[in-house]
Amino acid sequence: MEKQRKNAFVSPKSAIYNEIAEQGILSKAELLSAFKLTNSTLTRLLDEMVQEGLLVTSGLGPSSGGRRPILYEINSNYGYFFGLELSRRTSSLGFFDMKMNPKSFTRWRMDEAMTPEQLTKHVAQNIRSILNDHQLERRQVVGIGIGAVGPLERSAGTILRPLNFPASGWTNVPICEMIAEATGIPAALENGANAALIGEQWAMRENNLQHMLYVHAGVGLRSAMMSNGQIVHGSIDMEGTIGQMIIQTDGPRLQDYGNYGALEAYVSVQALEKQARGDAKLGLNNLPQRYKMDPGRISFDTLLQALAQNDAYVTQLFMKSATYFGIGLANLINVFHPEKIILGGALVNAYEPFYQSAIQVALKHSYYYPEYLPSFSKGVLKEDTVATGAALVVRKSMEL
Repeated sequence: MEKQRKNAFVSPKSAIYNEIAEQGILSKAELLSAFKLTNSTLTRLLDEMVQEGLLVTSGLGPSSGGRRPILYEINSNYGYFFGLELSRRTSSLGFFDMKMNPKSFTRWRMDEAMTPEQLTKHVAQNIRSILNDHQLERRQVVGIGIGAVGPLERSAGTILRPLNFPASGWTNVPICEMIAEATGIPAALENGANAALIGEQWAMRENNLQHMLYVHAGVGLRSAMMSNGQIVHGSIDMEGTIGQMIIQTDGPRLQDYGNYGALEAYVSVQALEKQARGDAKLGLNNLPQRYKMDPGRISFDTLLQALAQNDAYVTQLFMKSATYFGIGLANLINVFHPEKIILGGALVNAYEPFYQSAIQVALKHSYYYPEYLPSFSKGVLKEDTVATGAALVVRKSMEL
């Protein structure tokens, strides 16, 4: 059965707990039909989890002719989790109970002062404040999940060499060790794109989605894939390599490294800024005159302001980028064939026609379209997705 294959490498106790967590409320009969366990074994495990406080009984279900079955659900107050998103522009800290109900969220900008040391202090201070506000003790927190921009060494809890952080010092950062030492709470690291996809699958769990793709178009390009309900981890954690997908062999490259004609040179905050600045110097747009600034200081915020005013040049800039984005998506779709594709990031959320145009181009270049028709979404959790997914990573890895 699918449940047994999916949970082949976890203990029966953990598998039962995770199934109840995902479904909400289940009876013993429903659990017996999902797992190859004897009635006595399942009864023992359920009683054990109730005694430990992991599960609580939730009344009685409808009778099918005999005694009404006892219903079980997880105990939302058994423990708590923090989920920390570490990104280039903004970061966030979420606080969750066992049912992944968000109890608190706080966000901040990642500016030039937000070094690893300063971030650690900021996170520790916020955690102390949140626990104090909820009248909870540190020992009640199971762990902190961290979803961070790669590349990473997940097993060591280290952020390796991320690009484009405003602050210095973000190279070979033992972030899990730093956070755990500052808070007294164990921490686990996951690729930010993977965490986002884990969070979105959880939010859409009623649809039982097994094959999903997540693509984030922001300062850089990030992606994650899920097959048979499991994140696909490569041999190295390089979430940004989708940006190095070559879509035009004689094209430019974004920086002084990477592939020529790579997707990131056409679809990223940096790419749009670079194009607008270069065009301004050539007199191909009037952004410097309109906003009274040097062409080299045109930023993404400048472009958003012009976009809100229906500037023809900036509108065309975004729509051209959307076309390239759609081609990149089509390449991924033709390889992976997901059921659901989640799109996020500053470019996707800034301009609805960008999102819609990218989808149209992607479908047009999907080889099996229209017989094969994946669905697209901006997701359910939006800006909370990475922090939620990071907290979920910790909850799913709990030793029961």
